[in-house]
Amino acid sequence: MADASSPRSLPPASLAWTIWGLGAALYFMAFYQRVAPAVIANDLTAEFALTATSLGNLSAFYFYSYVGFQIPTGLLVDRWGARKLLTLGCVIAALGTLVFAMAPTLAWANAGRFLIGGSVGVAFVCMLKLAAHWMAPRQFALTSGIALTVGVVGGVLAGAPLRWLVDGFGWREVMVASAAFTALLAVAIWWIVRDDPMEKGYASHFTGHEDDAPALSVMQSLKAVFSYRNTALLFFVPGAFSGIVLSFAGLWGVPFLTTHYGLTKAHAAGLCSVMLVAWAVGSMTYGPLSERLGRRKPLFAAGMIVTMALWAALVFIPALPYAVLVALLIVTGFVGAGFIIVFAYAKESVPPALAGTASGIVNMGVMTGGMVMQPVIGWVLDLRWTGAIVNGVRVYDLAAYQSAFSLMFIWGALALVMLWLARETHCHQLT
Repeated sequence: MADASSPRSLPPASLAWTIWGLGAALYFMAFYQRVAPAVIANDLTAEFALTATSLGNLSAFYFYSYVGFQIPTGLLVDRWGARKLLTLGCVIAALGTLVFAMAPTLAWANAGRFLIGGSVGVAFVCMLKLAAHWMAPRQFALTSGIALTVGVVGGVLAGAPLRWLVDGFGWREVMVASAAFTALLAVAIWWIVRDDPMEKGYASHFTGHEDDAPALSVMQSLKAVFSYRNTALLFFVPGAFSGIVLSFAGLWGVPFLTTHYGLTKAHAAGLCSVMLVAWAVGSMTYGPLSERLGRRKPLFAAGMIVTMALWAALVFIPALPYAVLVALLIVTGFVGAGFIIVFAYAKESVPPALAGTASGIVNMGVMTGGMVMQPVIGWVLDLRWTGAIVNGVRVYDLAAYQSAFSLMFIWGALALVMLWLARETHCHQLT
């Protein structure tokens, strides 16, 4: 054993990435569960006799709890540490997936989705917390992008591969297997993950004074983090990006593409997966590019403006040639990854001891995009429904989708105003 008085070395990269990667595995499952309803939408609609509003609501039950638990997650990770919170999240996620898989009624299915969303909602903030302790500060923006990539791989699994599995075994059986995997992940996290390198005899990358955070009550922590102007502004902004991808690739893209482009469900799911992959690739470019520019706001604003322009083309130009359609989905996903800057931006806007709480708040803002837009789009679709039904499932015309999808432009315009009011950090800690 090394002399306790001797300087400690930093943890080896292999260990740091392994520990961070186990946290990322829960985020993998979070994205898988987030996107799965898009692929099994017709199965769920037929099973529970759903309208577009009730389908959007079923999918959004994931987001209701996910968003609602983000502030508690940020507070708890600053007090309990990532290891305990990740393990508990895995256990509850496994239970929620089992409830969803066995649901005899829509109410039980909603309850299962609610349990899943709240529990996997700890993953991203815990990953950021582990990165702050196990990774060098210059790697923080990069790990945020890689985190999204890991999640998107889960989303891709919930695309065409999930459709093939459901066709072969049934959606309930596949969800039971998903519950078993999540339970095994809980065991691995508890066994291997540690909150800080010092628990394994290494020096920590964390330079703040985290031990001061538990002295604050919940309300004091919230008051402290919201005393920094950027926190509230940055909460609102990212949903303008994520609302597009989470609503389209996460639920409404498959029925839109099957109805208006004549694609099979597996083919449409594959295109939604392509959009998610482009989202992941884009997320890995924004962070390093922002660091090179030495600014956050210009790249953020440019990404939002271009995303809205691409979304307008996708929504309002009917019967696009297939190659153009695919290209638009790819580029929209890539450019729409600009929201990833918000995590480094928020971290730099508050003291290090409040980083977990700030991360939870802005991640809540990211997920608000899906939480609000999935059911609202369904509600507008039902308002514009002409009465068409195919195989017991409602079919919506292009005008209905255009009306529903247009709501994203309002959010984008308001988000640009919020971003303009935010204080630039120049990629450095402000406090």
